[in-house]
Amino acid sequence: MRRLGDRVGMAWAWGSSLCLLLGLGTLLVVLVTRGAPAVGPGLLFGDTAPGDAVLGRAPVFDGIWPALMGTLALVALACLVAVPIGVASGIYLAEIAPRRRRALLDIGVDMLAGVPSVVMGLFGFGLILLMRRTLAPSATTGLWLSALCIALLVLPYLIRTTQTALDALPESLRLVGPGLGFTRWQNLRHVLLPAAGRGILGGVMLAVGRAAEDTAVIMLTGAVWNAGLPAGLGEKFEALSFRIYVLAAEYRDDMQLAQGFACAFALLLLTCGLLASAHLLQRSLERRWKA
Repeated sequence: MRRLGDRVGMAWAWGSSLCLLLGLGTLLVVLVTRGAPAVGPGLLFGDTAPGDAVLGRAPVFDGIWPALMGTLALVALACLVAVPIGVASGIYLAEIAPRRRRALLDIGVDMLAGVPSVVMGLFGFGLILLMRRTLAPSATTGLWLSALCIALLVLPYLIRTTQTALDALPESLRLVGPGLGFTRWQNLRHVLLPAAGRGILGGVMLAVGRAAEDTAVIMLTGAVWNAGLPAGLGEKFEALSFRIYVLAAEYRDDMQLAQGFACAFALLLLTCGLLASAHLLQRSLERRWKA
């Protein structure tokens, strides 16, 4: 009976994995086939010369280059804000916070994780209205506001994955540093954090993916159509996810719809590239620690 249960569990695991691969393969096939008519030299830069588009000397109206650069800028700014705060908060909850305070902060993290993205976008929009009435009458939505709201949105992932990675370390490993005469912070820096690095960087990967694909937040806090390359933190910007949303909702011909599918495939490739970069960084840090 026990062996039968093991076989059923193994078959369920294999079936679930195959369903995941089948779904991913179907998604890729749909994106490639439906977006193929729009793939070409004009997908990135439209009718603009590539050199002029890359250097910002000429605007790009029909290509996705500004949206691609806007997405990269958004992800970079959001991670620049969220990663240090999220990792530090996770370390505090796992290693420093007293039990009662940790329980209260855990509730706060869980509540923040449950906030829908559209509510976070409304928070950013409301923040601008408050600033206009109090501190900065000329405040407006822009790249900085979108990055801030995205950072708040991904912060719970970073906190929880860092906390979980540190909590999962065996007690024997925690005793290595004190046994060598390390202080608490030296033990955390040289022993615990490197050992938990895989889990922490896994949270960073989740944050990068979420920051790149979210639409509801940025459509309320600064993303617009045909804004061009990001001109500054306070300026409007384009993003691939917002461009996909507009093309899917308001396409005027089959070519624009095909460009929407091509944009979705480009966003998928961009996300995979960012995740691969994070994975290479993780492997590099692991090799350095083991050496």
